[in-house]
Amino acid sequence: MTNKDATIRELNDIEAVRLRPGMYIGATDSRGLHHMVWEIVDNSIDEALAGYANEINLTVEKDNSITVVDNGRGIPVEKLESGKSALEAVFTVLHAGGKFDNEGYKYSGGLHGVGASVTNFLSEELDVTVKKDGKIYRQAYKRGVPTSELQILGETTETGTTVHFKPDSEIFKDQEEIADENFNTEIKEFAIEFDTRILETRIQQLSYLNRGLKLTLRDNRESDYYKEFVSDDGIKSYITDLNHDKAVIFDDPIYVAGEEDDKNAGLIKVEIALQYSKDLDTKMLAFTNNVINSKGGKHVEGFNRALTRAINNYGRNSGIVKEKDENFKGEDVQKGLTAVISLKHPDPQFTSQTKDELSSKEVSGIVSRIFDKEITKYLMESPATGKEIVKQAQNAQKARKQMQKTIEEFIAPRKDALGISSLPGKLADCSSNKASECELFVVEGDSAGGSAKSGRDRNTQAILPIRGKILNVEKASIQKILANQEIRSLFTAMGTGFGSEFDVTKARYHKLVIMTDADVDGAHISTLLLTLFYRHFKPLVEAGYVYIAQPPIYGVKQGRSITYVQPGMIEGKDPEQRLAETIESLPQIPKPSVQRYKGLGEMDEEQLWETTMDPARRVMKRVTVDDAELANATFEMLMGDEVEPRRKFIEDNAVYVKNLDI
Repeated sequence: MTNKDATIRELNDIEAVRLRPGMYIGATDSRGLHHMVWEIVDNSIDEALAGYANEINLTVEKDNSITVVDNGRGIPVEKLESGKSALEAVFTVLHAGGKFDNEGYKYSGGLHGVGASVTNFLSEELDVTVKKDGKIYRQAYKRGVPTSELQILGETTETGTTVHFKPDSEIFKDQEEIADENFNTEIKEFAIEFDTRILETRIQQLSYLNRGLKLTLRDNRESDYYKEFVSDDGIKSYITDLNHDKAVIFDDPIYVAGEEDDKNAGLIKVEIALQYSKDLDTKMLAFTNNVINSKGGKHVEGFNRALTRAINNYGRNSGIVKEKDENFKGEDVQKGLTAVISLKHPDPQFTSQTKDELSSKEVSGIVSRIFDKEITKYLMESPATGKEIVKQAQNAQKARKQMQKTIEEFIAPRKDALGISSLPGKLADCSSNKASECELFVVEGDSAGGSAKSGRDRNTQAILPIRGKILNVEKASIQKILANQEIRSLFTAMGTGFGSEFDVTKARYHKLVIMTDADVDGAHISTLLLTLFYRHFKPLVEAGYVYIAQPPIYGVKQGRSITYVQPGMIEGKDPEQRLAETIESLPQIPKPSVQRYKGLGEMDEEQLWETTMDPARRVMKRVTVDDAELANATFEMLMGDEVEPRRKFIEDNAVYVKNLDI
């Protein structure tokens, strides 16, 4: 290939990635932005996996750029046949490859030349400094195109690679509808920023997956933010951390490790750690070469098969499960399980570039054989623990059968999915049948429901009033949940079905809006509804269909005009600041009067429409689950049985409470 051909290919690579970045990093939202970081960090992790690096430092700079430093061997810099240096090929050519002669990686999460080049193409600026062979090398790029030749800056006795990049704000941007106190709105674009919590979660995760590796995180946007992560016990410590606020049924997590040589794939290494708790939630995290596989894959398939078989066999051999009893299903033995599966594979295959799901067929059998042998041995040597696990599976099996019976009692004789032959009587439905434009407002109380019904857009907006505080589903049985009329009405109105029959594509509304009073009781009801949605409507949350309305908390009246002040921070100002500024900006004759809206029912239909429901003027918050683990932990802490974590949360956050109505 000539240099001219190489140039053409390089430009085509850049244009292809910038035209469709979602194909390479999943999206251009927060998830895609952070994926850029992991493509660079994963390359440093590869050096650690190969035994050449023991420290990786990640820094968020003040300008929302990223610096990643490792003390590995340094990216190769020798010239290739194309005339480019290997380093330039890594950052400018897709699929240039990371296995340079004898310097390749036996196990690799991020292949040099794929993630590195994509990150470069989607960055305003990127520069690389390499310490290698006694010299310091550097090259800089702008939106993927080199702005300099490979330079030699000096000499050094150190080795390693430093990558600094600033994501392209033209690629990673979002829109926000900004409203002033008079509810005049305009659409503003803003660059997405890095979230320290997301970075910290992943860096700590990598420390668990790479025993003994030191990782640091510094955020120069916050002067005092610096954390170090090193784990001596690896994924066992990860399990302990995940279950730190749960009532576990045995203290020391089970740890299994093994390896098997596949004639085609090579040596595959498996690490598994697990522990059971009494809260019956299931949390399973799977990784291949340190990359998280959020949708699981063949390693999860093999683990589930072996776990189900081992517990069934142990239950029968120990006499706890009788001959006439049915075998446990996978969902029975997974209740209360927290598990981490970490796989090292020489050449893993995934279903997509973002590596969400492992598709290597040989993995399922290898994981199953390794885990089956070790978990069977563990259960035989720890009969007390084995008995507790089987008893929990029996309880889960009983609950599953009861749930099936309960659902069938609702479904069998009726027309719809939850035992109501028609839409709920309290529902004021909209006339449109186009789900993408339809909105369902879940409104607190019949009074507010009446105003909302009168003031709504009947074509696209439906109203469902609920009475009082909805059931706390965190602690409720499935029978109690399905027997609750308010919850049944919600499921029926949405049309999605329930449990294993839930189908997000059948949602009758693409906006499910929580609209409660702007007071403590309203916040409590919102929390209960969010718990319900997270536990039983989760696909709706993931699809971005769930919103929280933002009704005003103050109305400043002067003559016939009213200026509204919403809750929350807007342009760095809290409601009290904006209220004071609003009053100050108005003529003092006649003297402005202030009304505190403690309930939606205090507004008539016109006020409710113009402040909270009118698409042209309202402000709503979309509910997202960017960090599912963090969200799940928060729900468990706030709504679960463990008192101490909830007490600490209240003590830590009480200082932020305002407008407490008592």
